[in-house]
Formats: sequence, structure tokens, C-alpha cells
Amino acid sequence: MSEIPRKAVSRTARLAALPLSFAGRATLGLGKRLGGRPADEVTAELQQQTADQLFATLGKLKGGAMKFGQVLSVFEAALPEEVAGPYRAALTKLQDAAPPMPATKVHSLLAERLGPNWRKKFRSFENRPAAAASIGQVHRAVWHDGRVVAVKIQYPGAGDALLSDLAQLSRVAWLLGPLIPGLDIKPLITELRSRVAEELDYALEAAAQQRHAEEFADDPDITVPGVVAQADQILISEWLDGTPLSEVITGGTQQERDRAGQLLARFLFAGPSRTGLLHADPHPGNFRLIKDEGPVEGWRLGVLDFGTVDRLPEGLPAPIGDSLRMALAGDADGVLDMLREEGFVKPAIQLDPAAVLDYLLPIIEPATVETFHFTRAWMRAQAARIADPRSPAYNLGKQLNLPPAYLLIHRVTLSTIGVLCQLGANAPFRAEMLEWLPGFAHPVDEPTGS
Repeated sequence: MSEIPRKAVSRTARLAALPLSFAGRATLGLGKRLGGRPADEVTAELQQQTADQLFATLGKLKGGAMKFGQVLSVFEAALPEEVAGPYRAALTKLQDAAPPMPATKVHSLLAERLGPNWRKKFRSFENRPAAAASIGQVHRAVWHDGRVVAVKIQYPGAGDALLSDLAQLSRVAWLLGPLIPGLDIKPLITELRSRVAEELDYALEAAAQQRHAEEFADDPDITVPGVVAQADQILISEWLDGTPLSEVITGGTQQERDRAGQLLARFLFAGPSRTGLLHADPHPGNFRLIKDEGPVEGWRLGVLDFGTVDRLPEGLPAPIGDSLRMALAGDADGVLDMLREEGFVKPAIQLDPAAVLDYLLPIIEPATVETFHFTRAWMRAQAARIADPRSPAYNLGKQLNLPPAYLLIHRVTLSTIGVLCQLGANAPFRAEMLEWLPGFAHPVDEPTGS
């Protein structure tokens, strides 16, 4: 595949065919059950076939379809275990790979964007891509000064493809909703569409990445590669070695999982506080665990891909920390007042403060203990509680509103917790919140020593 399929008709046809395929398999499955095959055996087979087609289609289309698949993949831990198996492998494939552009196409793009003498900028350039993602692919090269670099090249037609895919996906969101209980798919797709222009702008990405690289330059725990050069739809950064977090998830030791989880939690809260930016694409393909021969405490987290960020000049909003602190203190009235003030509860909605507290406490359990063991079972329990129509949490959740200013923060936090559950990490979530989350340790207008 030389570039993203650009004809809207062909792209739409591939996505539109998914509901028909799902329906056909369901009918076939009913026939097999009537024919005497065990129901659980037929269901597992259908789930596997559905997963294969859905994520193969998303991966081939790249663009917005693959971007959506990557975002969805971090919520895999919320799937019931009997459903998770067939989807897990297909989801994981989307986190790091896509069909690459051939070398001839890559060379023509480099000539177009860096100039006809582009080869003189490099001592060497590897034609085989080292990684591919939703809107571009990455090649390893050696810059003219000897530095090993990552050359990120945007796919031709990426913008049109992103918008086309996400528009079509919004029409079939009802099909995708059952994949992740408790996750409202349509607002997720709407939010992704609103970020298209920013993600396509490599100048904005370079600025966000460089801000992080400078802030964490001497940090013992977090590493962000510096920006070497940027031109049009090309971004050249320092190369970052390390074990992809996706590999730690599939085969890492508990020691590796715990350290990765600790650092991931630290970056979630420290990043906005230190840079004024929230890294908003926390799927495992964007992180590396950098180990050395020293103790575990010296291992670092490498962070990639700053194409989507939320600009938070004051760090994470203080009302998040305030409401969590009050919830843990049992101040139900204070929590409800804060939620109303921030727009999570609309004026006409009447809620019982105690019921709101009951809704929140299981979700914020990681903030109650020194070290929390994030597991798929825990996340599945939370998702099932909120998604079960018989549950009080389901009815209360339907009455809550997610203000636009909090939408991306909510998704990033939920996604990060999803990755922590995939890791099965023991992580000091509370300690990171106490250090970096405004309002959690004490009210923001109260001196630290009071």
C-alpha cells in the first residue's frame, strides 16, 4: 500500500460493510447452534472472526479508523474475560503496526518536503520503516552530525482519510459500543474528529515534544527525545531505544510491569504540572521502558508522539484534586457542590449526595492506598457496574454530564488506567497524586505547610 486509500467511496464501503458482516455471522451462528453445536463454542468463534475483520479493516485503512482502533485498544482490559481473549491479539496488533509505504514513495515524499538533496542531510537512511501508526510511519536514520534519529513521515491524504473514517465510524458507533462496557463511543469519536487539524500539524507536535524534552532533560525517571528538525509533514527526532510497553504487557516480568506502571502514573500527573501540556495519546505503542544494568529504581520511561496534547497552563484543574480529596474524606455535599460548579451535574438534575459518593468511591479506590494493584478484573468490575442497567451506578451515571474542558483529561486518565490494568502493575498512584495533582493534598488556596 503506497498511501492511505484516498477515495471516500472505497473507504466508506469498507467500513459500511462491517455491520453487514457482523449481522451475517450472527445469523450463521444461530444456524450452527440450532444444528447442535455448543453455544459458547459458536460465540467464541464468532467473536474471533469479528475481531479479525474489524481490526484488519481498521489497520488497512490507517487514518482515522486506525486511530480509533488504537484508542479503543487501551480499554481492552475492561472487556469481560470470556470476550477479551478473541479481541486481545487483534487489538494489540493495532498499537504498533500498519502496512508500510514502499521505499520509492518514501523517497519522493522526502524529496518533496526536505528538498531534492535530502540525502545530504543524512549519513544513512533505512528504507524499511521501524514503526507505523495512524497518520504516519517512522524510519531510523543517522543525521549528518552522527546522531541516530527517527524520521516521522505523514501519509499522503492523511487529513481527508481521518475525517472520512471518523465520520463513517460515528454512523456505526452502535456496533462498536458493546466492545467496551460503560464507554460511550460517539463522544469519543467526536472528540477525535475535533483533534484532527492539530494532529496533522507537525510544527505543533514538534513544539509540544520539545517543551517536554527540555523539561525532562535531566529527569532520572522520564525521557523525551529532542526534536532535531521539522519541515512540512516531516518530523525528525532523536532516536529512543527501549522495550515497547506493548511487549512489557505481553511478556514482561512483574518487576518490569511495576516499574513501568509507577512511571506511567508519574508522567500522567507530573507532565501537565511541569509542562502545562497533557500528553493525550497514552496507548502502549507510545511508551518505552528503558532499562540499564543498575537497580530497578534507575529504569526510565521513554515517551513518544506528542501529536495530540491538551493545553493546561495551570496543570490539571484543581477541582479534580479538590473533589477527590473531599470524596475520600466522606464529604458528599462538598463533592456534589463541586461537580455542579464544574458542570458535571446540570442545574435541573437533582441527585442524592450519598449516592454520588457511592458511585465515585469504587472508581477512586487507587487513591486510597499506598500501592494499588491494577488488574483487568478490577477494571472489568468497574465497567460492568456502570454498564449494568440494574445497577444504581448505571442510572446515576446517565444523569452526569462531561464538560468539554474535561473530556480529553477524562479520556487520558481512563486510558492510562486501562494500560496500568493491562500491565497488571502495582503502582503508587496515591503518592503521585499527592505530589502533582493540585487540590488533592490540600485546597489550592491553603499553604502547603498548614
